[in-house]
Amino acid sequence: MKTSISTVSIAGDLSEKLTAIAAAGFNGIEIFEQDFITFDGSPETVGKMVRDHGLTIDLLQPMRDFEGFSGQARVRAFDRAERKFDLMEQLGTDLLLVSSSDHPEALGGIEQIAEDFRELGERAAKRGLRIGYEARAWGKVISDYRDAWEVVRMAGHDSVGIILDSFHILARNNPLNAIRSIPGQRIFHVQLADAPKIEMNLEYWSRHFRTMPGEGELDLLSFMSAVAATGYKGPIALEILNDQFRSGRPRAIAVDGQRSLLNLMDKVRHAEPHLALNVPKMPAREPIRGVEFVEFAASDKDAGNLATMLSALGFVATAKHIARDVTLWQQGDIKLVVNTSKEGFAHSAYVMHGLSVCDIGLLVDDASAAAERARILGASPFMQKRLVGELNIPAVRGVGGSVLHLLDRSSPLAKVWAVEFEPLEQNIDISGVGLTTIDHVAQVVNDEDMQTWTLFYESIFALDKTPLVDVSDPSGFVHSRAIQSSDGAFRLTMNGVQTHRTFAGRFVADSSGSSVQHLAFGTADLLATAARLKERGFEPLPISENYYGDLATRFDLDDAFLKQLSQANVFYDEDENGAYLQLYSRPYGDGFFFEIVERRGNYHKYGAPNAAYRTAALKRLSRPTGIPRK
Repeated sequence: MKTSISTVSIAGDLSEKLTAIAAAGFNGIEIFEQDFITFDGSPETVGKMVRDHGLTIDLLQPMRDFEGFSGQARVRAFDRAERKFDLMEQLGTDLLLVSSSDHPEALGGIEQIAEDFRELGERAAKRGLRIGYEARAWGKVISDYRDAWEVVRMAGHDSVGIILDSFHILARNNPLNAIRSIPGQRIFHVQLADAPKIEMNLEYWSRHFRTMPGEGELDLLSFMSAVAATGYKGPIALEILNDQFRSGRPRAIAVDGQRSLLNLMDKVRHAEPHLALNVPKMPAREPIRGVEFVEFAASDKDAGNLATMLSALGFVATAKHIARDVTLWQQGDIKLVVNTSKEGFAHSAYVMHGLSVCDIGLLVDDASAAAERARILGASPFMQKRLVGELNIPAVRGVGGSVLHLLDRSSPLAKVWAVEFEPLEQNIDISGVGLTTIDHVAQVVNDEDMQTWTLFYESIFALDKTPLVDVSDPSGFVHSRAIQSSDGAFRLTMNGVQTHRTFAGRFVADSSGSSVQHLAFGTADLLATAARLKERGFEPLPISENYYGDLATRFDLDDAFLKQLSQANVFYDEDENGAYLQLYSRPYGDGFFFEIVERRGNYHKYGAPNAAYRTAALKRLSRPTGIPRK
């Protein structure tokens, strides 16, 4: 499979773009003419630069407003095309993208447009060049790919073919079955872009809100399955017009693009198994069966403070690592690891972020397969020197430079706790205060990285994302979404911050980019757990009594239950499927905190209506804005 990307899709000057595109593993590029025009060098220089990066120029784009003219306007259109041909020869590419006209003077019908392309094909053939016709969704005469194909068919020239752009087709809800009847050799190029579904002007939507495949809501799987069924063998290209991408980091955007293409084509391979697709084979997406452990990087002093907090939460130290300064804390099925080593990755994470979550262990069915899929999809592998007795656990880099270790129950990795840890004593009671599982992990990222990390999780693992929601903060808004397994065994909430004035934004700034801001533990009876926590000296996040007065107006709750919630400082939410109870710790350090939740019935959400009140309460106990850390 040959992958390609338009230079308009990423930020930077042309040299930066080429470096990022090549490093991400693309095979070719589409030269967006503006990138060439702004480059201070000849076409021959540009062509050499591209080839020196190991890339090909798959097409030049765009030529607009060519077809449907008469008289001198038609003469000028062909003159412009000839100049494009000159440029193509100098650059070293043989395909020109011609997009359907929206010029007010273009009045030709399909027969006239077909004649224009027949003549243009004749001129192109004399130079060994080709023309690809694309129906823009807002074209004046041609706005549907089926009409564009009719133009190409009627033109009847081997140098004229169709270019299929997923956005232009899916944005207009054009049926896809007709694609399957187009001969694959007459499809000269395929362009992909996803997008959120927004009701707005098609052209504005196209030029500002396109996303990588899998980051939006368009049915790219059905589109590419239809294309694959034609026998098309050419490049699969990205053409992403997005304001955020144009100001983002070129390397990260290019990596996202390559990952999104490989992931999409892997889905097509599974959807169309009878087709002989030239698609890299990779293991299937692995379901996550749960969080096996969470590791904290800490100093000796911070570890002592954290131990006090964990003890108040009902956790107990159960084992020590055989070769590192690492302590295992347990309660129910929850395993927390505190690493105070003075060397290695955890120490580096502590130096960078302070006390922080540096590592998350994910339980999958096949750790080696998950690691292999991650590698193929461009995830950065993690390795550090193994000490005597340590297992070789596959791992990749995660959000904020953290690590994701991959474990399973079907290999020697299942024995990691017995092999690498020595119990402090036998038969330790780990029932604690009733905490049983890690309900979810909450990560915070800069808003511009939300799509990157959503794509990362969703492409490697069998997870689904929920729609973005705006979470209110006294100092702004935070974009939030959940990424979770269908059975609820793994849940992750991701919050994107736009300003460091919000509580989540300050956490990212104060901890130098640390990603996990809180852990949520599950319990079967939160009010009973709260009572046991109180006995242990746990101090919950205090909630304004005004919250409970409002709660009484929103839900039909009896007074006795409301009083219990208020006395325990417990938040409450419910929907048609069940109810959700939440208890929070006070903030620790740079804004880290713990949450304890109870899910009743089939409640699968995260108490979003309570987020604004929780954030306000946390901010009241945090360092005032403008006062530096000590």
